[in-house]
Amino acid sequence: MIMNSRKITGAGIAAITVLLLALASCEKTFDDKISTTTDLNSAHVQLFVATVNANRNVIVMDGKRVSRPTLTSGTGFPFAIYPSTGAGTSFTVPGGLHSFSIADTLATTTQRPLIFAATLEASKMYTIFTYDTITSPKQVTVETPIEIPSDGSARLRFANFIHDANAVPAVEVFSKRRNEVIFTNVNKTDVTNFISFAPLVVDTLVIREVGATAVLAQFNGFVPTGTRSYTLVYRGSQPRGTYPGTRTATVFANY
Repeated sequence: MIMNSRKITGAGIAAITVLLLALASCEKTFDDKISTTTDLNSAHVQLFVATVNANRNVIVMDGKRVSRPTLTSGTGFPFAIYPSTGAGTSFTVPGGLHSFSIADTLATTTQRPLIFAATLEASKMYTIFTYDTITSPKQVTVETPIEIPSDGSARLRFANFIHDANAVPAVEVFSKRRNEVIFTNVNKTDVTNFISFAPLVVDTLVIREVGATAVLAQFNGFVPTGTRSYTLVYRGSQPRGTYPGTRTATVFANY
């Protein structure tokens, strides 16, 4: 069971902010941190920050700081953003219920700490996506099933975390190499299943409203490695409203 984010106010926010700053300022050795080694008896977790204008963010789990260095919008921990796929694409935690907090380390920040809990099963992988804005941060935690295709193909899924205070149409992803839509009817905060993808072939992934041709964002030069799994994220904000900004597409490696 994945639990939704919870709101806190007043003294609770102040106390958590003090705790996060204290944790961020401590010089920790490797032994002080959560393990990032591979362990099939533990749950494996990734974090991707799609929160608009997020900066200097850290993730704290069960009172221990997990991430270093700090994270900003469009980055994640501990994986590298594509095309880098270096070792250590997830951190491991014991199975069970865990508390998480994600916040800016700056004392004068206007970002509200994001506090939530999740029950994680051993041997499974999960991805935490943060989204919305720094004054109203939210999260979605989804299982990320990792499979190694026997045919050597790669795998790709799509996550829609564009910010807009208003309702927005569902989007689709068009593959220029395939000349076809590969994901469709994906609403805001949806994360699709993985699909098979040909490796080592250059592709451009175009995000647009369902049935439309206007480009909302696109990812150029996607060349997946065989047997790897990737997530394409649509993020940023619509060019209107309180948080006008740039819509963009990001790819990161799950494995």
